Amino acid sequence: MKPAAFSGPFALGTFSAPDEAPFPGLLVPEGQVLDLRTALDEPAPTTRAVLERWTELLPRLHELAADPTAGRRPLDGLRVHAPVEPRQIFQSGANYRQHVIDLEVAHRSPDDPRTVEEARAEIAEIMDRRAAEDLPYVFIGLPSAITGPYDDVVLPDWAEQPDWELELAVVISRPAYRVSVEEALDHVAGYTIANDLTDRASVFRRDMKAIGTDWLRSKNAPGFTPLGPWIVPAGSLADPGDLRLTLKLNGETMQDESTADMLFDVARIVSYASRTSRLLPGDLVLTGSPAGNGMHWGRLLRDGDVMDASITGLGAQRTRCVKEGS
Repeated sequence: MKPAAFSGPFALGTFSAPDEAPFPGLLVPEGQVLDLRTALDEPAPTTRAVLERWTELLPRLHELAADPTAGRRPLDGLRVHAPVEPRQIFQSGANYRQHVIDLEVAHRSPDDPRTVEEARAEIAEIMDRRAAEDLPYVFIGLPSAITGPYDDVVLPDWAEQPDWELELAVVISRPAYRVSVEEALDHVAGYTIANDLTDRASVFRRDMKAIGTDWLRSKNAPGFTPLGPWIVPAGSLADPGDLRLTLKLNGETMQDESTADMLFDVARIVSYASRTSRLLPGDLVLTGSPAGNGMHWGRLLRDGDVMDASITGLGAQRTRCVKEGS
């Protein structure tokens, strides 16, 4: 198959042939893959190993992508895995202006005296002030929730309201600890696509409301984070703050928004996460999901649903939902 269009001369991913172990691969736009276990002077056993030497290897990767004599194999016949196995996943919530406004308006008290227009204007002002003065909202996800970009997504039998959340995922290269906003992008290798599924019924604890959100239960079932198909180097994207995110459910567009709607951009989120934690090569920073989730449409995920997700310059993923036990 020819890959969905991605920006730049190459993308980095993890692939496997039938009955063979996964390998880190360099994908070129023509739909051919170069095995980096043998192509590099010092072979890299995993994509994360490439990211750990990102600054050193990036020029060599460009050379290999431009070399037509490099031994490549067709993407056809290869399985595409999640492009990287991170040690940590940092997830941002409530980061798209329009999405937060929609949620706040939808959850107004029945006796709220404001009109919808008045409520939207007031909430929009609060969001603008938050973006200028406040901090991102970041929590932790589990690597065990990751699955491949074309794998089936198993909906657990306990998940009452499974929902989609298309997100731009940032892939870390150099370790980042207490880095400034101005320094943050120097620690980014590239970007990929994540669909951060959430069981809405499990977000808030019913037994102890004072505890607040239960992200373990609601977001971390196996396979709840389809990732990929590949990592596009940061230098191949003109502006991560101007990318289009589109998610279709069974062919119908549900999410269609620009990253320009983010309250906190990539640099601010990476910098904020690094204030507390040491970000490591291969780690992911998810940047939040735009308006158009299932709760907005009153339509949650069901057995047999097919999600097509794409982001400008990063390719596309397709996943089918399968109810546990079916």
